[in-house]
Amino acid sequence: MNGSTVERPVAAGWVVFFAFAALYNLVIGIGGMLDPAAAPADRVVGLLVACFGILYALVAWAPRRLAPAIWAGVTGKTGVIILLYPAVKAGTVPEITGPLLIGDALFTVAFLVFLWRMRVS
Repeated sequence: MNGSTVERPVAAGWVVFFAFAALYNLVIGIGGMLDPAAAPADRVVGLLVACFGILYALVAWAPRRLAPAIWAGVTGKTGVIILLYPAVKAGTVPEITGPLLIGDALFTVAFLVFLWRMRVS
């Protein structure tokens, strides 16, 4: 060897997982952006959700190199859960919000497992 280190490949399951995360965010985000009944601020939220979908697609493409970018997903999804859970509990948001927050929580846990497995800090 010439002193360089060989990186372990990332398990194919993680590539599939991030591709799914990308699709999930893109579908929800684009749907929110294109909803004619949505308020402008809600359409902006849809745009940001779609942008996270692009981030996850990039991570699926280069998971080891772009792994640190997943901290943005952890932070964003955790923040959404913290901000919207009280409204879900009070019943002041659409019913779909609760299941979406559960999805965000599951993605957050998986993101943290991925980061731990990649030893990303």
